[in-house]
Amino acid sequence: MISIHDIDPTAQLQSISRGKLLLQRGCHTAQPTPYVSYIEHGRVALGLVQGTAMEHQIGVLEGPCWLDASSAVLGLPHLVDAVADSPVEYRQVNLASFRQGIQDLPESARAVLTDVAMAHRKQTEFAVSRLAKDAESRCAEWLLSHAQPVGEGQMAVELQQRKRSIATQLGIAPETFSRVLRHLREQSLISGNGRVLNLVNPNALRSLAGV
Repeated sequence: MISIHDIDPTAQLQSISRGKLLLQRGCHTAQPTPYVSYIEHGRVALGLVQGTAMEHQIGVLEGPCWLDASSAVLGLPHLVDAVADSPVEYRQVNLASFRQGIQDLPESARAVLTDVAMAHRKQTEFAVSRLAKDAESRCAEWLLSHAQPVGEGQMAVELQQRKRSIATQLGIAPETFSRVLRHLREQSLISGNGRVLNLVNPNALRSLAGV
């Protein structure tokens, strides 16, 4: 990642106390935040803030590091909120200057940086979707994303991992995962009790997953 001193060596050091909001998600805004923050010292919690408190936390950053540089690289709004988890010292640079610094990199370096940023954003989107959706919605989305065509108009999922591992990926207990699968069978949305699950009604699963 490019150094803040290469972009703006005059960026002033600022400080913020624990519990203060450093970055606010903007999933429904048309433009990303017009600046990029660099954490010099301190710890920052990432997640979803409701009211004045962090309701769901998905990660922690420890300075020195850029704060959600992926959104800045891609020119997209932030997906999560960031709250100081300790006293934090940071610097801010103009988004246009940050993106110009990226343009000054060799083409191969820009390509790698963009790929990394896209992968990071997909991981963040998945983490946020797990928090925003209930267990059934998460399971339905997982089934759809792992489904393969097995015949004309038919789809199925082969469980190549233990149910416990899948449940961990979905952020739910193994017992909950088994209960949800049983409920989906009772609703005639899926069928099968072994390692292969047939998606009987993919459209209903999409509606349940919200995709």
